[in-house]
Amino acid sequence: MSINYHIHRRIAVGTREEATHPNALKAALAEFISTLIFVFAGEGSGMAFNKITKNGSTTPAGLVSAALAHAFALFVAVSISANISGGHVNPAVTFGACIGGHITILRGLLYWIAQLLGSVVACLLLKLATDGMTTTAFELSSGENVWNAFVFEIVMTFGLVYTVYATALDPNKGDLGIIAPIAIGFIVGANILAGGAFDGASMNPAVSFGPALLSWSWDNHWVYWAGPLIGGGLAGVVYEIFFMTHTHDPLPTTDF
Repeated sequence: MSINYHIHRRIAVGTREEATHPNALKAALAEFISTLIFVFAGEGSGMAFNKITKNGSTTPAGLVSAALAHAFALFVAVSISANISGGHVNPAVTFGACIGGHITILRGLLYWIAQLLGSVVACLLLKLATDGMTTTAFELSSGENVWNAFVFEIVMTFGLVYTVYATALDPNKGDLGIIAPIAIGFIVGANILAGGAFDGASMNPAVSFGPALLSWSWDNHWVYWAGPLIGGGLAGVVYEIFFMTHTHDPLPTTDF
């Protein structure tokens, strides 16, 4: 069986009715709320650290603070939405799941809209709660090459989505329970320690979009979309081809 056939046979487009199906709308709302919680805590921790240290978020202490805040917040965000939407909280995770047919393309688009709105609302709430402090858009560190940052985002997001596949999407994973969101939070925290000093370590287009919109700063913003989506897609392809053993048929296009 060819690789193309193996992947294409699992991708499901979905139907127009899915856009208004109650289950899909509930799942999208869950993604909105969980992304809002994640971005509010993650972005807010950076703003708080900057206020305390006078813009010292790129110091070692700042990186550790960001890593812990994002790891803890993502653990919570995934946990509270896992049984409703799958706990994606990230367009790159949703895209990787679409590659393997774990979610339809139309439902994935609903998730994307909800995730982006959640990020924007979180940044608006932060601006309101801090009397107008500006949310900081992701940007390359001084002297950092854009293509190096691009590679960083691909590799880091590959690790994240591969972890999601291994702990949450694989039907043979067994009952991992709370281990899945813990592992997902840990890999994000670890990646921030690895790549935060180079490009901020986004791994999530929604996390990058909200602050960029509120601060209207779009320099090299494409890196924070293209890198995570490529990395997430590659993780989905690799896991599906080499490790996934399905115990059921691919997701039907009429399934929500």
